[in-house]
Amino acid sequence: MANTSTIASAVDARRAHVEALLAAYPDVTPEERQMLVNWFRSEASALDVALVASNPAAERGYRRFREEHVDRFSVRDMIWALAFSAIVAAAVMLIVWRAA
Repeated sequence: MANTSTIASAVDARRAHVEALLAAYPDVTPEERQMLVNWFRSEASALDVALVASNPAAERGYRRFREEHVDRFSVRDMIWALAFSAIVAAAVMLIVWRAA
């Protein structure tokens, strides 16, 4: 039981640190910005993101950070979309060719 509360405390402390950085955003160092990106992309649960988003002190920085770093399409995203579109187009062309 103590281990669970220790983990919960660490998660709460990390979320508080993220909220403090977002309250100061965009006046954060590049290392802090990268830490925020990593937290949003790989560490944060949906509950963590909701709790951060509902914090009025971090609202302005949260919205700006999400717009600039999390919600944007990356080159990797565009490559996946292009590959998916090519596969769908090839499948449709194959179906049309076989039907003719």
